[in-house]
Amino acid sequence: MTAPRRGRVTQHRVAQTVADELRTRILNGTDDYRLPTQDQLVQEFGVSYPSIREAIRILETEGLVTVRRGNVGGAEVHRPDETSAAYHLGLALQGGRVTLRDLASGLQMLEPMCAAECARREDRLEVVVPVLTENIEKSKGLVDDGVAFTQTAREFHDLVVSFTPNATVRYVVSSLVALWSAQEEAWAEALTGRGEYPSREQARAAVRTHQKIVDDIASGQASAAEHMACAHLAATQALLLDRFDDGIVNASSTMAQQAIRGAQSLRR
Repeated sequence: MTAPRRGRVTQHRVAQTVADELRTRILNGTDDYRLPTQDQLVQEFGVSYPSIREAIRILETEGLVTVRRGNVGGAEVHRPDETSAAYHLGLALQGGRVTLRDLASGLQMLEPMCAAECARREDRLEVVVPVLTENIEKSKGLVDDGVAFTQTAREFHDLVVSFTPNATVRYVVSSLVALWSAQEEAWAEALTGRGEYPSREQARAAVRTHQKIVDDIASGQASAAEHMACAHLAATQALLLDRFDDGIVNASSTMAQQAIRGAQSLRR
């Protein structure tokens, strides 16, 4: 019988301990926090270079650092944000074989609540309404371009969620909205290529509905904004679900990752 490799096990435990400490520093530190050099970490923790390198690899697999090679190499720190939250949640849904219909149903429960919260904001007329109105005006000029219109119309949903005051709700719902946007943009591109994209009148109807939601938000009618947002979601989601009902949520595709990054850029 081969003896167990206790040295490797011990090294891994040491590396995990170092990674735990560095992870805490990254999450609790400032946005400009930088990891010490390997030489500094070896001296600080009193461990070997292999243990430090393994600790950094652990953080790299978690997406918290990126190791650059070469003369200007080093470990670049990445604090988690909405983008990483959306991506990892999306991978969990994809791995769990969650369907688009299930995602759509979840959004109908959660996203309209964000519209209601926007209507409850005391500063909605100064902060929320102007941005949403600007998006609507942009959408009006794109009703003849299926792909561009869909992307801009989906940005409206991202923006509504981005103005939700509760950070926990904002992170979770924005992740789901980004995932649905990826599916809807892929759908628009495919149908436009086949000349089957919904009509100009349907696009204009979506713009009018967005305007009604903004009007309800502006007037502080939270229940009305929530009801209108829910009805709108159900109607627009049906267009996709009629064709891709049994599809699985896909967060790993290039288009999905672009949609997630695009949603994050709106919140900066």
